[in-house]
Amino acid sequence: MRFVRMIAGVLLLVVGIPALFAGGGLWLVTRHADPDGAFAARFETVRTPGHAVVITDLDRLLRQEVPFARTAQTRLRLEARTTGGPAFVGLAPTAEVRGWLEAVPHATVRRVALARGPLPVRIDPAGPATDTPGAATAGGPVTPLGRPFWVREGIGSLEWSADDLAGEPMSLVVMRPDGAADVAVELRAELRAGWTGPATWGLLTVGVLLVVCAALLLLRPLRPREVIFVVEPDQVPVLAGRLGVTSLSGLGPRQPDPTPPLPVRQLAPVGAGAAAAAPSRSAIGAARADTLADLDEPARLPRPPEVRLSLAWPPADPDEPTARPVAVPPVGDPAG
Repeated sequence: MRFVRMIAGVLLLVVGIPALFAGGGLWLVTRHADPDGAFAARFETVRTPGHAVVITDLDRLLRQEVPFARTAQTRLRLEARTTGGPAFVGLAPTAEVRGWLEAVPHATVRRVALARGPLPVRIDPAGPATDTPGAATAGGPVTPLGRPFWVREGIGSLEWSADDLAGEPMSLVVMRPDGAADVAVELRAELRAGWTGPATWGLLTVGVLLVVCAALLLLRPLRPREVIFVVEPDQVPVLAGRLGVTSLSGLGPRQPDPTPPLPVRQLAPVGAGAAAAAPSRSAIGAARADTLADLDEPARLPRPPEVRLSLAWPPADPDEPTARPVAVPPVGDPAG
């Protein structure tokens, strides 16, 4: 289990830390949005001697420069204005736009670079040269109004979503409403992504939870494990030798000795200093047994010799000689 917890904690960190960084990055990006939640950008002034500025494949340009603008719940808005007033902005299939502007001088957008400040726009000339006689009228009037192939069109601004670019390639056309040449257009784009807020807080929440769970798994204190040996009786000496103990009974906790301690016996001093050094009567009584039965071992006293007493007179054995009387000299006898 210890190894499993370590692997699980490392995996949670591997997923949680990138989620935290991604959520933090999105949070920093959302701080640059407008109060209404839109990300706005201005472009450098686009000038062409032709009649229109065309993005040939809008979806491919977005995929190369701003791939996050092609996700779901994302809408783009483009505002265009010329020196004479609002410009015409239209979205149509690429094949229709190519056939319409093939004989008309115009410019195609090659790249839009992301940078600080106004975004630089790189354009390439397309169609016949502007100084070609009859180039402007070779294909008829170039006015964009009333053309049937427009999927979306507007004067001054145009808004679309990623779903409008699905399917066949679409071209974005910016020109004057009257179709005149020598176009100088000011562009401003807005991007509204409805997924940035939920994605930011979701990544931050998931990242914090994963990191906290990983910390709990990796920093959890380890509990000591109980070792239980199940061996055959004849293998007990072998196991005890492997563990370095004389017997397996020494591995467990020591049990208290059930035998009560012996009473303390004190000796009473004898002699001249007995009174001074003698313990108190209560101490001697507490240490001395009341009866012989209270002693741990029965007292072994010397057995007295057997003596026969007889009060009968004369003695039962007349042959026994009587002790001779001792003569006591008179008092004051000098001979004694």
